Amino acid sequence: MSRLTKTAYILGIFCFLISCSFAIFYGYKIFTHDVPKTKKTIEEARYHFVLVPEELDNEYWRLVEKGAKAAAKHYGVVLEYVGPKQANIDEHLKTIEMSAAAKVDGVITQGLSNKQFTPLINRVVSSYGIPVITIDTDAANSHRIAYIGTDNYHAGYLAGKALIADTKGKANVAIITGSFYANHMIQRVKGFKDAVKKAKGIHIVAIEESQISRIRAAEKAYQILQEHPEVNAFYGTSALDGISIAKVVELKKREHDIYIIGFDVLPETIANLQKGTINATVVQQPYEMGYGSVKMMVELMEKKHIPSIVHTETQVIRKKDLSDLHQNRMEAGKKNAIPN
Repeated sequence: MSRLTKTAYILGIFCFLISCSFAIFYGYKIFTHDVPKTKKTIEEARYHFVLVPEELDNEYWRLVEKGAKAAAKHYGVVLEYVGPKQANIDEHLKTIEMSAAAKVDGVITQGLSNKQFTPLINRVVSSYGIPVITIDTDAANSHRIAYIGTDNYHAGYLAGKALIADTKGKANVAIITGSFYANHMIQRVKGFKDAVKKAKGIHIVAIEESQISRIRAAEKAYQILQEHPEVNAFYGTSALDGISIAKVVELKKREHDIYIIGFDVLPETIANLQKGTINATVVQQPYEMGYGSVKMMVELMEKKHIPSIVHTETQVIRKKDLSDLHQNRMEAGKKNAIPN
């Protein structure tokens, strides 16, 4: 081996080791960014849990986080909130795997798809011996210990019944769903379809996917109105869909002849309800889900019995219902997260 070749070889190994060091360091930083930094705090904590959301900075998931952290503080446990910055199943799965490898005491996550999430949840429970509680979206056929969250089929059914009532049973409907493959979105569409299938005046004209993206939801809404000008009602199955549909409807100056029912009560959703661009929305209880999931995990650690399914409250609200919303949600989140 020539001197030049040997030098290049050594430099190559050196660069490789540097790259590995950075990867390990930043992987560690990403995974531990939300953990209390002092050793004393971690040692004083009773347990160490991780909550893996679908999308880290999504406003809906921030409400789940808020409830979970309130419960963590109350019960004296460490809670990490880590996951993909934007919805990405591969990153989501990787974060769950990393959590298990880090030997946390419990994992709280969604069961987005049976094909991908069920085997991983089973492995975390069986191979690592770490309990998993699903939240917001269930993986009912997995080894998860419990589920807390919306009955998504029922939520979709409520949306369908609300649309029938508000449109007097006559509407050409377009559906924009967050995902064609996520369990909770599938159930929300199925429930809606079952609710409206016997209403002779309700016709589902188009179904499109937003991939939990404001931009894509707006693009799909615009495309639908271009291709199907007869559409006079929209159903959005994720928190961002209804907001994006409303923007396009306003752009088209059709807010007075298009009915919109969405999901959740983000600040923009409330603003659109107040001005009448969104007519109704399905309200979930994200704070309650977060608080209840941590409470359930603590009780599980203490060898207490917990129910296998806890369905949080779901209802449809309209503009007239906004005045009582904030108080009711906070009371539900703090006091009724899970039955005693």
